[in-house]
Amino acid sequence: MSLSKKVKVALDETRILILGSQVLLGFQFQGAFRPAFETLPLRDRLVWAAALGLITLAIALLIAPSVEHRMVEGGQDTKRLLGVIGRYAGLSLAPFALALGADLYLAAEPVLGFFPGAAVGLLVCGLALLFWYGLAALKARNVGQGARTMTAREPEHTPTSLETKIEQMLTEARVMLPGAQALLGFQLVITFSEAFGTLSLTGRIVHLIALGFLALTVIWLMAPAAYHRIVYAGEDTPELHALGTRFLLAVSVTLALGISADLGVVVAKVVASDGAGFFAALACLAVLVGLWYVHPALLRRRRDRAA
Repeated sequence: MSLSKKVKVALDETRILILGSQVLLGFQFQGAFRPAFETLPLRDRLVWAAALGLITLAIALLIAPSVEHRMVEGGQDTKRLLGVIGRYAGLSLAPFALALGADLYLAAEPVLGFFPGAAVGLLVCGLALLFWYGLAALKARNVGQGARTMTAREPEHTPTSLETKIEQMLTEARVMLPGAQALLGFQLVITFSEAFGTLSLTGRIVHLIALGFLALTVIWLMAPAAYHRIVYAGEDTPELHALGTRFLLAVSVTLALGISADLGVVVAKVVASDGAGFFAALACLAVLVGLWYVHPALLRRRRDRAA
């Protein structure tokens, strides 16, 4: 399998992971505005807030390789990028498993009680970690060594055709799109809930600003496909690749702002503290900026110096 094909498959696998993550993200955001949420004890609300932070981290890790592909590699396929996709995907599974266990606990605890509910959450989390890390690590010791050796012997990069670059650019747009669509849809529904009216005026304004960022995110994510059809009649051109790259980098800005703002609103409601929500929004924004901008910018600067 060629390096470009391996990168394409790795991006497609990332899409599978992020599709699962968006379900939990939507549950975390929308569930906090359901009437039954008001009856939860503080302990369960804190678990809810922790699960929201964990699933947000998982999505941030899954999107990071696409930003590096644009900022650092300029759309070229490299062995370093293939390793980056694998590492970030592997890292994202841990917070995903923890968030899944926390959400199963929240679902089981009102029915079964605290200790049985906690056992259900721990069991689901343990099974996820077992199948995603434990069994995979044991299997990797005896299977696939030849394939890993062949990958290690490949050159650092191979020439990437324009057709492949544009195909992967559109794939990376599809990686980001599910999370943005889920957030936009769920957050629009929240504005029609009774609980939304109980938010402070500041919280409602911040939520509307976040909706604006998410709407702009979806618009920009769909723009490359529209330009490909309408402007370039489906032809692959260097101008389309450059334009699509700029759209994807702009998307990471609005998506980071939208996610951080809405996370702050939800945390403020969950713990009944605007200060906690503000701190959570800043912390989320710092993590996203670090993963999506600071780290890729440092890598690009180091690469340019080496060149």
